[in-house]
Amino acid sequence: MIAEILAPLLSLISLEVILGIDNIIFISILADKLPAEQKDKLRYWGLGLAMFIRLLLLTVIAWILKLDKELFTLFNVSFSGKGLILLAGGLFLIYKSTKEILHKTEGDDKDNQSSTKKGSFKTLLTEVIILDLVFSIDSIITAVGMVQELWIMYASVIIAVVIMLFASKPISKFIQKHPSFKILALCFLMMIGVSLIAEGMHFVIPKGYIYFSMAFAFIVDVIQMKKLNKI
Repeated sequence: MIAEILAPLLSLISLEVILGIDNIIFISILADKLPAEQKDKLRYWGLGLAMFIRLLLLTVIAWILKLDKELFTLFNVSFSGKGLILLAGGLFLIYKSTKEILHKTEGDDKDNQSSTKKGSFKTLLTEVIILDLVFSIDSIITAVGMVQELWIMYASVIIAVVIMLFASKPISKFIQKHPSFKILALCFLMMIGVSLIAEGMHFVIPKGYIYFSMAFAFIVDVIQMKKLNKI
């Protein structure tokens, strides 16, 4: 009996944490634009709202399931409510990642920081909420296909967010300390954006491929920085 409960619970927690990595990276990069006293605030608000949105969506789960139904067909590709949300989220993620990469590689980093630090908390929080909504709908629909008990879904969301809250600060500090990893993280978010667009058009790219390729690139970057004695 306990095994029957623990197996789906641990599976859902793992799923939520894996999907939450994208959120943590995105929030960490945005938080770097804020003054030191507001960085933690954005992380806590962002992850807290992610939990709130997912718990709220679970209360209207019947409506969420309807998002998977076909709305219209264009160029022999059927689109659903979920598909349109994933397309919009993917385009938004690619846009933000590309913009940040251009700022880091082409622009004057000091000018960029001075122009974004003042009065930007609400704007950045809005961007976090948009991504929270996209990832939340995707994870909820996936969760429904894995388990039937609603309380397991609630428990997995809460536990996963608590884990992400503890993990977010070390990840954020690491990305902030090593600029090369920030570019790598932005490229990772671009890949996630491409996968969201592909999924919205019913061409699913296994996330394992994406995470493996990024893990490989991360290991290569770590080896290079160790050689240069930067870690």
